[in-house]
Amino acid sequence: MRLLFVCLGNICRSPTAEAVMRHKLQLAGLAGQVQVDSAGTAAWHVGKAPDPRTCAAAEQRGYRLHDLRARPVREADFGQFELILAMDRDNLRQLQQLRPREATAELDLFLRRGGLREHEVPDPYYGGAEGFERVLDMVELACDRLIEQLREGL
Repeated sequence: MRLLFVCLGNICRSPTAEAVMRHKLQLAGLAGQVQVDSAGTAAWHVGKAPDPRTCAAAEQRGYRLHDLRARPVREADFGQFELILAMDRDNLRQLQQLRPREATAELDLFLRRGGLREHEVPDPYYGGAEGFERVLDMVELACDRLIEQLREGL
């Protein structure tokens, strides 16, 4: 299984989901069976590390994001990944517009696929530290639930 997490700039939400999922897959013994990456629908931050506030919040919980670099969604992603998960409806719409006709990837909202009642991960970029903590809470729970689903399907 190959998963791609997508947000707007690929410096807050999607790299958080990538790092949390990698960590949790390792703990679950599934790291070799599931590949994870992240990307953004906008190319503003290409090549940049995640936002320092994102890294700080994640590091407090044992997740390392410092090695990740922002990249845009590419047309090839729609054939290389089985599941592309958007952080919010705007990014899901953008993915639907970018998706080639022959694409095989399934598109969905990350939190909806993770079984959460709330379907959008809020963008913490313009807020304070509490926004980054809230994103981590949501991402951790959705990753746990997604791993349960993956166990059933692998």
